[in-house]
Amino acid sequence: MADTEIQVLQGMNALMYIRLLKNADKEEGQLVPMQTSLTFDPQRKSDSTATKSGNVATTSSIETKLKAEFIDNISKVSDDLYESLIKNERVEVWKINRDRVNDKGQYFAWYMRGYVTEDSNDNDADDNATREVDFTVDGTPKRGWLTLPASAQEELDYVFRGIGQVKDDATGKGTAFANDTDRGTGSNKASTSVTSQVPGVGVGH
Repeated sequence: MADTEIQVLQGMNALMYIRLLKNADKEEGQLVPMQTSLTFDPQRKSDSTATKSGNVATTSSIETKLKAEFIDNISKVSDDLYESLIKNERVEVWKINRDRVNDKGQYFAWYMRGYVTEDSNDNDADDNATREVDFTVDGTPKRGWLTLPASAQEELDYVFRGIGQVKDDATGKGTAFANDTDRGTGSNKASTSVTSQVPGVGVGH
């Protein structure tokens, strides 16, 4: 039996998306901008009772601790997190791992619903303002696969864009360089002839 390569998951590729549940029919889930840390900790408490025949174990329901840290910013997402805490609004949360992809190009994700229960804001004079948000998760998190929208890459970094107007074409009529097929392609249309780098030897000789 051939050895199976174990792939390492990178922390930087574990991302949190959120959405107020009341907006599920109005908008897509949105990336929490400028994340610095994401903690996902499902656990089940256990206990045991001593009997004359030995210990009998008991376990409780799954409880999930969820926490995100990010640089404070002006965005709809950061305001929605305050909305959940202050107005007791239920949120949907996705923990997406971009390192784990199925054969359909979908990303592995955990889906949860719950509430923001704490939102700590630090404002040191010599650093960026930061926030640490804790969630209370209802029930048991669900596993699945999802497709990220085209806008997701723009949020995470930025995609190649041409010089055209982006009002009707988000790419500015540009096409991203494809490493597998574009390497070594293209031509210099302004040139009418090609000269060999070897003195005195032309193309075809």
